[in-house]
Amino acid sequence: MMKKHFLRFSALTALLFSALFFSSSSCQKDPDPVVPGDSDPDYSAKIYLRKEYMDVYYYWYKDVKSRNASLDATQYDIYDFFDAMLYSKDRWSWMENKDSYISSETGVVSGTYGASLSQPVEYYNDYSVKVRYVFPGSPFADQGVTRGWTLTHINGVEVMTLIRNKTYSSEYAKSPQTFTFLDLNGLPKTFTATAATSLSTRSFLEAKVFYPVDFNGLTEPVGYFNYRTFRGTMLDDIRESMAIFKAAGVKKLILDLRYNGGGDSNASQLLVNFLAPASADGEVYVTRMHNDLLASNNQTYTISRDGNALDLDALYFIMGHGSASASEMVYNGLRPLMTTKCVGDTTYGKPNGMYVLMYPGSNTDYSNYNKGDYSALKYVFLPICFYNKNKLGESIPDDGFIPDNYRADDMYHDFGVTEDNIKACLTHIATGSFPTLPSKVATSSSSTSRRSGSKINLAEEEVSEHYGSDLVKKH
Repeated sequence: MMKKHFLRFSALTALLFSALFFSSSSCQKDPDPVVPGDSDPDYSAKIYLRKEYMDVYYYWYKDVKSRNASLDATQYDIYDFFDAMLYSKDRWSWMENKDSYISSETGVVSGTYGASLSQPVEYYNDYSVKVRYVFPGSPFADQGVTRGWTLTHINGVEVMTLIRNKTYSSEYAKSPQTFTFLDLNGLPKTFTATAATSLSTRSFLEAKVFYPVDFNGLTEPVGYFNYRTFRGTMLDDIRESMAIFKAAGVKKLILDLRYNGGGDSNASQLLVNFLAPASADGEVYVTRMHNDLLASNNQTYTISRDGNALDLDALYFIMGHGSASASEMVYNGLRPLMTTKCVGDTTYGKPNGMYVLMYPGSNTDYSNYNKGDYSALKYVFLPICFYNKNKLGESIPDDGFIPDNYRADDMYHDFGVTEDNIKACLTHIATGSFPTLPSKVATSSSSTSRRSGSKINLAEEEVSEHYGSDLVKKH
């Protein structure tokens, strides 16, 4: 079965590989020829994947090499073949095709209304379908939809009826389609929208400053950065946001990574260089550990503070089940270096990372890929290749980080001082203590299907066994 990943982001960080991997057994070698008479168009890609990538780069190559050599590539499609070669412990590796990869590189998505939806069942026991966030410039944004709106009907049919009938996804995907929402004031809004054929997204959702006038008890400005993905093609998003905080004199920052599944190591390193205090300059941020074949590529990365770095005295993380890989690595790397607090829910749990391994994969092909020419590209393989540790030698727990202060995701308010996770951080800044949890009787303006209903997987990427990425692009 084809493995899909909905939030995939590739790295631009170069890593120098030893001459061992550019010898006769390396990517300079042409793919094995298709077996005479074989009708499998992906046969060469499968053999290349096994010999040139899985037998060399894969972290657990020793555990699977013998078994993989016995697999008959003709008995699998290429996605199932990739999965068949994985180590039993590996719940993280995946592969994708050219179109999916290019979309992740550019941030351009198609066939979308531009919103992320979910059900606040955990803690609130609310089965209504609510908006988590909306992309600016999307069809839903053009209709005024914001975080906290409740989707009640699609084409006049109640959402819970569609969920029970297992027709929700197919009806939601139709374009044009008529939707009915309840806004944050409980007022119904019905409109017909057409899915965007091409929507450019940014790497962040919000960058704002809260002042004492905005929240009782604050004595100084507090920055809030909702960063959705580490995308190496959008590093200016980080620079521009940090400039806002710097100009405001922000000393305390709330970094919201609750929907951030990781991504580009170049972006995560840049963000860390803005956030780490002056006392951490030159300190170890992360060490990447490879298999024995790539041991010469084990590397320790240190903090190199940006010239416009913030001078923070406190950093608050908002995390959750959607916080994975590079997001967890930023938290794990900064914990020993500065005062941090984590608010929200247990993170995804992904202590390792991948190289972006492409097919075709000759040196000439990689040269073209690194120039943005993907005309020859067919597949991208993302097997686990290294493990990450912080300054103290601590890895990200397989089961994720448990927050200092548990809070459920508050989908009843837009991102601001009334949203429970943000309010908890601001309260701690103002008083030194976290507030009590909100009532489990949700403040939703919708009474439809709140207490009885069916759960549906709306945020597929965050429950996928292939969610989360800390990627380094192979040059």
